[in-house]
Amino acid sequence: MKAQRHWAAMGESTFVAGIWLLYAAHRLLGRAVFRLLLWPVVLAYWIAQPGLRAHSLGYLRRLQPAAGWRQGLTHVRLFAETLLDKLLAIAGRYPLDRVQVRGTETVHAQSATGQGAVLVTAHTGCLELCQALVETYPGVRVNVLVHTKHAESFNRILARLNPRRAVQLIEVSELDMGLTLRLAERVAAGEFLAIAGDRVPLRGGKTARIPFLGGEADFPVGPYLIAGLLGCPLYLMLSLHEGRGYALEFELLADKVLLPRRAREAALAQHASRFADALAARLRRSPYDWFNFYAFWDRPDVSHHV
Repeated sequence: MKAQRHWAAMGESTFVAGIWLLYAAHRLLGRAVFRLLLWPVVLAYWIAQPGLRAHSLGYLRRLQPAAGWRQGLTHVRLFAETLLDKLLAIAGRYPLDRVQVRGTETVHAQSATGQGAVLVTAHTGCLELCQALVETYPGVRVNVLVHTKHAESFNRILARLNPRRAVQLIEVSELDMGLTLRLAERVAAGEFLAIAGDRVPLRGGKTARIPFLGGEADFPVGPYLIAGLLGCPLYLMLSLHEGRGYALEFELLADKVLLPRRAREAALAQHASRFADALAARLRRSPYDWFNFYAFWDRPDVSHHV
């Protein structure tokens, strides 16, 4: 099979001007009118982007074998509306009474110890709601590690929307000793590191081939490697649509990530598999909530396998 082009090489589909336009349309017109205007935009994008159609339906048919264009449009429309909710959450304008939170007790208990932890997450729902929620607990800070060169631009957007935000983006292209030491300092200071466990890093990151939704896919082992190096707990953090809003779920995956020298690769793959199983269980419950619009099950040409 031909090597799949890395997702990062496809470019960013969300631009700063578009983000502000989306936010302004909702402020001026309200959500009901915004939703009406959104459908023709989504339809035009669906027609103009054959790759998007293929990736959306390729994923959906693993959960719904009969999925067609209606389900695909629903998938993309939900993604577009979720982008708005991300901005509202960052700005503190999303109504928190529409958010169901589960499992935060263990996270708050960890924060009380003075040591942070690693939060392994995925491109699901509206994870930016953690920004609004952590602000209700003074002293809790979350650093989001992202594989994008646009982290500084997004940090400026976050600062304009909410100057007192408790979430900071950190651009990561590779995990070197300098970065590891900086992350260790943040965890030792009681801060949390949120790392996506469902995208292969741009370079310098290893992966494990894991069974996932009826096939096998490459999952990064970086989150578990970092948790092991820093000697801190590992938590799952996922967001899904539920009812009129969202559910934000936390789950302890490991009190401590142990990476034995002679079984290090197997241990990393085991943690990645546990994450993949947890993600698959949630996607079966809410299939339109996963926003990885690329050939996830193909092998990227820059991945390094454990």
